[in-house]
Amino acid sequence: QVQLVESGGGLVQAGGSLRLSCAAIGSLFDIRVMSWYRQAPGKQRELVAGISSGGYTNYTDAVKGRFTISGDNAKKTVYLQMNSLKFEDTAVYYCKMDVLRWVAPRTFAEEYWGQGTQVSVSS
Repeated sequence: QVQLVESGGGLVQAGGSLRLSCAAIGSLFDIRVMSWYRQAPGKQRELVAGISSGGYTNYTDAVKGRFTISGDNAKKTVYLQMNSLKFEDTAVYYCKMDVLRWVAPRTFAEEYWGQGTQVSVSS
């Protein structure tokens, strides 16, 4: 019912910046939480940052002060501004949205994942 499309990944040098975006395609749903996860080779997927519909944000300690998550509920899009990138940030980044989907006369809580976008940082 809902599809997420990610963009903005790429290869950058350490100290550089990237901006990821993720747009939700579909209708008849409200977004409650938008978040970014990442998974490096040989490691488990981890939460990077999240933002609620009310604007509350949280970050994993590894990216605090360097990454900024923001959302545009009208455009149903979430962004991740990544500054001062480090080699350790290299991973596939996944967008996730927790939504309430309208199935009249009720709503259902669901989650959707993007396809992932590669972020590679050279040292």
